[in-house]
Formats: sequence, structure tokens, C-alpha cells
Amino acid sequence: MILDIGFETMPREDLEAIVLRRLKATLDRVYANVPFYRKKFEENHITPNDIQSLEDLKRIPFTTKEDLRDNYPFGMFAVPMDNVVRIHASSGTTGKPTVVGYTARDINTWAELMARSLAAGGATRGDIIHNAYGYGLFTGGLGIHYGAEKLGASVIPVSGGNTKRQVVIMTDFGPTILTATPSYALHLSEVAEEVGVSFEDLKFKFGIFGAEPWSEKMREEIERKLNLTAVDIYARSSGRVLL
Repeated sequence: MILDIGFETMPREDLEAIVLRRLKATLDRVYANVPFYRKKFEENHITPNDIQSLEDLKRIPFTTKEDLRDNYPFGMFAVPMDNVVRIHASSGTTGKPTVVGYTARDINTWAELMARSLAAGGATRGDIIHNAYGYGLFTGGLGIHYGAEKLGASVIPVSGGNTKRQVVIMTDFGPTILTATPSYALHLSEVAEEVGVSFEDLKFKFGIFGAEPWSEKMREEIERKLNLTAVDIYARSSGRVLL
């Protein structure tokens, strides 16, 4: 796959025009199809037609996590369920999980965004990506997986857990990119040390870490123990972007 880097290089005014056009399309769609948003707009005495510039973004009411929980499970969906091909959700450890539905087009957009993010983090089609993010209702594992395939890289869908086996796979398969939570990356280094494997003997170049907060001190520790360059990937349920 040859990634389109046009968004990263286009003039700011052109990018802002695209953002405004897509913002207005999103507002039109949710106003027409999601009763919650129509009510929110009416309470704030605005309609989508009132948003004519990016400066008007401040007029749009916030959506809170409580709003998502109040409309659990599918009350925020803007398309009929027969258009939804995938459902993901948060863990729900602090209350009802927040639910995200994806159309087929959403899945493709997500994969392309993740491919661009992985490329920004140093991945190429020649890399082998050891994907230790969790698979399942959590978006992390599948997001990285589809992005890696879109990029043309090889992906090992190892998920989380069974850490000793992961160390064997890292030794035998020779992956060059590690994707995981930062805390699990450190756990991998501890287990590798226990079984006598040094990350200096492995082939990792970059680690792309996220899904939980971490500090610069933790980044330095990861880079030292795993012998790679650690980059941060911040996220929301609809996709991920590299920092």
C-alpha cells in the first residue's frame, strides 16, 4: 500500500476547509438521525446551519461520558442497526460501558487512519508487528491489526497475556515493531529477563504504546529495558493518532 500523505503536507487553509466541510456533514447527520443531539442543539438554540466556520466550533455543546452512558447501548448511533457491522465497547469498570458502532466504511476509514499512524511511528510494509494489544470488545488490538495489514506489514495477532509464550514468539519470529500498553511492555521485559532473554538480542526498532497514561520517565525506562524507540499513541474509541 502507498499511503496518501496529502493531509500531512497540504496547506493549512486547504486542510481547514476539509475539516469544516466534514464537521458540517457530521452535524447535519447527527441532528437528523440522533434524537439526543437534536435535543442538545435545541437546548443551546443552534442548528447545524449556524456552524459556518471553525470558530463556531465553540458553540457546539460538549458530549460527556455520562451522555454516552445515558444513551446505552445504541441510542447515539446515527445509522440503522442493519448498517452496523461491528460493535465495540469500553470495559465499563466505572459504570455502564460506552458503546461504539461501525459501518463497513467506518472500518475502512479506521484501518487507513491506523496505517498512517503506524507509518508515523516508524512502521513500514517490511516490518513484522508484534501486536500485544488486547483483542475483543476493546478497540486496540483490532485497530492496530487492520492498520498493519493496510500498511502491508506482517502482523502477529498475539493479543495480551501468556507472556512467556510471547517472549518465545518474539525470539523465534523476529518482530521489529512492538505494539502494547506501556505497562505490558515493561512486564514483557521482566518476563524476558526471568527466562534469560535479552531485548538487545531481539530485533525491535520501535514500540508504539498507548491505551493508558504514561510519563516521560516511563518512556525512558521502556527504551532502556526494551532497547527500542518508544512512541506514544493517543486514542479514542473511533481510532488512534500518534504523538
